[in-house]
Amino acid sequence: MCLSIPSKVVALHPDEQAVTVETMGVKRKVSSHLLSDPLELDDYVLIHIGFVMNKIDKADAEQSLALYQEIVKKMDEQEY
Repeated sequence: MCLSIPSKVVALHPDEQAVTVETMGVKRKVSSHLLSDPLELDDYVLIHIGFVMNKIDKADAEQSLALYQEIVKKMDEQEY
């Protein structure tokens, strides 16, 4: 199973067909070769193995990120 967390585009690298994304505080450069539509700063995308697979709606992305943050918080509160 693959779990894709929405990532926000924070830098564009058009000469490399790449973007830098931020995912829950972690930044990394990923390829945008597979996406036909151009990306802009603050777009939200889903990534698989280092490639942008699709652009997603900002409201949906923010809702998903809030749920992920809630899951992480609950996991941190649990004792192992």
